[in-house]
Amino acid sequence: MESVAGLTPWRSAAAQVLVSNLDSPELEPDDLHHLQRVLRLRVGQEVCATDGAGGWRSCAFSASHELEALGETHQELAPEYPVTVGFAVVKGERPELIVQKLTELGVDRIWPFMAQRSVVRWDEEKTVKQLERLRRVARESCAQSRRLWLPEVGFAPDSTRPGRAERLASFEQVRNSGAVLANMGGSALKRADRIVLVGPEGGWDSGEAEGASCVTLGEHVLRAETAAITAGVLLTALRAGIATENLR
Repeated sequence: MESVAGLTPWRSAAAQVLVSNLDSPELEPDDLHHLQRVLRLRVGQEVCATDGAGGWRSCAFSASHELEALGETHQELAPEYPVTVGFAVVKGERPELIVQKLTELGVDRIWPFMAQRSVVRWDEEKTVKQLERLRRVARESCAQSRRLWLPEVGFAPDSTRPGRAERLASFEQVRNSGAVLANMGGSALKRADRIVLVGPEGGWDSGEAEGASCVTLGEHVLRAETAAITAGVLLTALRAGIATENLR
């Protein structure tokens, strides 16, 4: 695959898809529909297949609507360090918006959790369905934004199964992972702050905020979804060196 001026090679393809095996890349039904019906790819157009873990391979969209490998498999380095945004679950489709935008921005781990003042309460059955939906959103956004690293959605203390937790984390779990809390009056976000938690619309409970390290995301009061996305912008910008630590 020849790179277009200013683009990394995998971003110059007509489309990107996630596959389970780069040695024998196969399209999922939803991905085939997207390439064929939404993007209307022509036979022979280039598609970047990625495993979501930094690996990618140039392919062609074949006449049989399959992926035909064109080149060798490549492996890109992971970001310098992972950044994480946790957010207290909110109403409606806003969790999907948060996951979509955080994925596009390059956030590595996305942790929905329950806070004391969370209005939304997912039971066990709904939690499984919601996490499944949020992971589909992350997968679609990963391909759309040409990311090679699929973010983990869900707090998983068991490192052998990253991102596969089927229950919402509690505030205590995510706070004990070295997180800082987004809160008015906090200090400026620093490069050393790599896990930011965004509370519910009603704010943090006094017990949650007590003794916690707090950071500001700006001078105005933000909606919960805006705050989560802003945290993602700042964390990834600091990591990329396109923002300074003097954010206030």
